[in-house]
Amino acid sequence: MSDYPYADPIVDLADVQELARDLIVIPNRNVDLVPNIGLIGGTHSVLVVDTGLGPRNAEQVLRFASSYANGRRLYLTTTHFHPEHAFGAQVFADEATYLLNTAQADDLTTKGEGYLGMFRQLGEPVARELEGARIPVPDQTYDGTYGLDLGGRSVQLRPTGRAHSKGDQVITVPDAGVLFTGDLAEADQFAIFPWFPPYDVDVSGVRWIEVMDRLAAERPQIVVPGHGEVGDAQLLTQVHDYLVELRDETWRRRDSGLSEETTAAEIRALMIERHPDWRLPEWIERGVGCLCTEHRH
Repeated sequence: MSDYPYADPIVDLADVQELARDLIVIPNRNVDLVPNIGLIGGTHSVLVVDTGLGPRNAEQVLRFASSYANGRRLYLTTTHFHPEHAFGAQVFADEATYLLNTAQADDLTTKGEGYLGMFRQLGEPVARELEGARIPVPDQTYDGTYGLDLGGRSVQLRPTGRAHSKGDQVITVPDAGVLFTGDLAEADQFAIFPWFPPYDVDVSGVRWIEVMDRLAAERPQIVVPGHGEVGDAQLLTQVHDYLVELRDETWRRRDSGLSEETTAAEIRALMIERHPDWRLPEWIERGVGCLCTEHRH
């Protein structure tokens, strides 16, 4: 098993951030494979957004959420099916109602086992957190926008269509102007392209740009990305502009007849030069690979 070069993927409950009344985020503290986790409260219910990687992280989150709810009903949703976001949902089975968009449920069914196996090969700290992990099964699925009444607060769960994954969804809290994006947006890091042919080729750079265009037009006051610091609508514009930049530089080189290998090498160097403070440049080449297949002649 390969060495894992990053900090252990453990949810840390220190420095919980209050974003609005009865709305908090457990920040990922820029630790890889730890998502930003949300708790959104109303008078009778609390919605948890994402679980952390595997059962042990999810047990921590559930204990915290149960204490925070203080007798209120618990709901759980996940932004997409990737393991650090959804592969702790089994822990919530008897404590919360797990709500999920149909496309994400399909992702879990068709690709969950493959991702579980792939992530277990990333290194011992990741494999340890995935011990005993099972592919989660939602209690309820839905298509279109789902309005969840938490008591005095309505939360909207909205599938976006294929982008970072086939089953992406965003969670909006209209009264607080808050948007949870999952991995459609990351702060100060290169966009994560899960481009793993032939096993998973559902990511679409072209559709992702369209989704970010729509989300940015809504101008939320607070944006909670999948990973990285909480921001505002400018974060959505930043991600959109990077994806456009990546697409244009890729297609320009393909129009000139450059090979995908040369294109990827040139663009990696260019993007690091343009965004020297961003993390995880290893995702640049995968983005180029995806966009090469979407190249319009």
